Amino acid sequence: MKTDIILAGVGGQGILSIATILGEAALRRNLYLKQAEVHGMSQRGGDVMSCLRLSSDPIASDLIPSGKVDLIISLEPMEALRYVHLLVPEGRVITSTEPFVNIPDYPDIEAVMAELAALPRVVTLPAEAIAREVASPRSSNMALLGASAPYIGLPVDVLEDSIAAVFGAKGEKIVADNLAAFRAGLEYTQSH
Repeated sequence: MKTDIILAGVGGQGILSIATILGEAALRRNLYLKQAEVHGMSQRGGDVMSCLRLSSDPIASDLIPSGKVDLIISLEPMEALRYVHLLVPEGRVITSTEPFVNIPDYPDIEAVMAELAALPRVVTLPAEAIAREVASPRSSNMALLGASAPYIGLPVDVLEDSIAAVFGAKGEKIVADNLAAFRAGLEYTQSH
């Protein structure tokens, strides 16, 4: 098993929570794990990117070589496009369709979505709307993680156990909301 993932988004969207959950799940499966984070201006709504490497064999570097990314998980559509050049030919992009307009010259969202739609293996979903429907918009990162689950290489039950472990200290309601959003995102991918 080997999966090289880029997690992308804007500061405050929950990229590092996704990385923590995937790390917890990898440890539960006795996998090797390397992670590198680039926070940028995360405190001010700037871009955030994290390289996450999961493998059943030892991993030499925490950075993913260009052209070797298996999966991009992005909470923001423009941020997904920032990294598509790093994908392996059969790589996938899972991204939210809802833009986080944090710059005055944000590109036309229809043009961004058209570029994403031109990619061969992409799942676009309204992660915030899905999370709002079943839990809270604050759980949109878990809806996105759920939508990505079929492509990560980790069992769904291990991911769910990891969500419960990571959010457990915040109380049963937070765990339930995050699990509901995760399951709704997973159902979205399976039905689309």
